Amino acid sequence: MAHLRLLLLLSGPQLLVLWCWLPSAGFLQVEMAGETQTVLLNDNATIICKVQGYHHLDITIMGITWFWKHQVSATEVKLFEFFGDHQMTVRPGASVSLRRLKRGDASLQLPRVQLREAGEYRCEVVITPHKAVGTVQLEVVAYPVSSLFPEQAMVKENEEQLILCMASGFYPTNITVTWKKWTQKDPQYVEFSEGVFTNCTTKNEDGMFNVTSFLMLKPSLEDNMTTYQCVVWHKSLPTSQRLNFTLTMIGSQKSACTLKYYIKQIPYSPS
Repeated sequence: MAHLRLLLLLSGPQLLVLWCWLPSAGFLQVEMAGETQTVLLNDNATIICKVQGYHHLDITIMGITWFWKHQVSATEVKLFEFFGDHQMTVRPGASVSLRRLKRGDASLQLPRVQLREAGEYRCEVVITPHKAVGTVQLEVVAYPVSSLFPEQAMVKENEEQLILCMASGFYPTNITVTWKKWTQKDPQYVEFSEGVFTNCTTKNEDGMFNVTSFLMLKPSLEDNMTTYQCVVWHKSLPTSQRLNFTLTMIGSQKSACTLKYYIKQIPYSPS
């Protein structure tokens, strides 16, 4: 919003009133995308910074500077600068679209964002002689790659079977792994914790994390065709990851004897 300046020009008997709208230091503002923006690792990021109330700007009398500060550092680094015919890029690939800047959009484009680039980004816009500043926290996340081992379980009655649900390559560290099962008696997925152990997350050399959850089974014949589900939830995911396997009971002595009995009862009929 701009303040109103009234100019009175006297020309003979006539009074000419001219209304001029000029930007004011108190009202020049930039709009960011909230307090935090989140981007996936290796994705291209657009860090929002828009000049409020301006749709047509003369970029020859304005400038835009972007700064970055790491989460654990107090030192700011200049990433991009544009003033008139001067343009400087420190971070490779960083850019501001001059075409969009004419419409008041000073957003910063960053290709293939890395984990180390998380932190505070500051947008500084100058429309001579006024200035506006906005800041936003950029959070970089990586989604887990999850898998089951083994993918199928074929178990004898009362024989122990260890199932692993592994989630790897995620960031940040907080993650939730739970187990559910579906049975023919109760045909809906129900969460359980018996026989479940989930270890602590471990950190890779690249800064990302891994975790493994273990399920120890010692099933009976009643557990045949039970479906187990490992559910992985992480803030990088739009929905939880769900990995299923169905338990198959095989080779028990009881089932072998029963099968032999029924074979004996089948009458022989020559063709």
